[in-house]
Amino acid sequence: MINNTVKQNKNIGRLLIKCPDKPGIISTLSNFLFEHDSNIIESSQYSTDPQGGTFFIRIEFHCKGLAEKSDQMEKDFQVVAQEHSMDYQFAYSNERKRTAIFVSREPYCLMELLWEWQNGDLETDIVVVISNHEGARAIVEDLGIPFHYIPANKDIRQQVEEEQIRLMKEYDVDLLILARYMQILTPEFVAHFPRQIINIHHSFLPAFIGARPYERAFERGVKIIGATSHYVTNDLDEGPIIEQDIERVDHRDSIVKLKKIGRQIERRVLAKAVKWHLEDRILVEDNKTIVFR
Repeated sequence: MINNTVKQNKNIGRLLIKCPDKPGIISTLSNFLFEHDSNIIESSQYSTDPQGGTFFIRIEFHCKGLAEKSDQMEKDFQVVAQEHSMDYQFAYSNERKRTAIFVSREPYCLMELLWEWQNGDLETDIVVVISNHEGARAIVEDLGIPFHYIPANKDIRQQVEEEQIRLMKEYDVDLLILARYMQILTPEFVAHFPRQIINIHHSFLPAFIGARPYERAFERGVKIIGATSHYVTNDLDEGPIIEQDIERVDHRDSIVKLKKIGRQIERRVLAKAVKWHLEDRILVEDNKTIVFR
């Protein structure tokens, strides 16, 4: 049964499109896939305005012998894309993305991702974990994943990032996850990985910026805590948001309880964002996302 599933996944493709909205786009795409012996198995679309807005669509399709047909399919699609002014991307389930995880002292987001990966719920190969602390080494290496310890601080940031970029190239990384990596990335580093870095942080922002956010939130008597996952840009913690979640709290909850709840939310929000990215469910428009869940 597992072998049949793997074989079937090799024939699944995804097509993501952004273009000016007008009548007939879905019909055009359906006809194209039909003419290329493909069966649509999932389709989601969104328009900013049916009269002159922008149209977004994600189509997942099955095509027998897709690996042999994909080059010709993409070549043929160029005519359709040009006619309808489409920005588009083909992706294929058999081409698993290669993921790196950056982590600091707290391993809970890392462990959630490793669990989801072991469980088969993340369509990726985790090829390396990088940390400025040694604490997660045993967890990672026990799973057969390379672990690199790179001490980091603001005084040696340039040398650290040069080594990190070298490792990303060495491991041919497609996606970089900041699983509670508590170092600020420079614009030079971020520029190497546009829309390829996913981060997680608490959702008190823009309130309680900096250190001890839960302590200050407790003192302020907050009633809602949460987490936000987003793509990293040069604007700190202000990149396109992928997923958010919250839980209500009250005066009975201690600082320790608030932190525990916050960590639980961070774990699930980051895992969802990573999963959707790996399944090619996200389109970015300016500084916001369209997520086809």
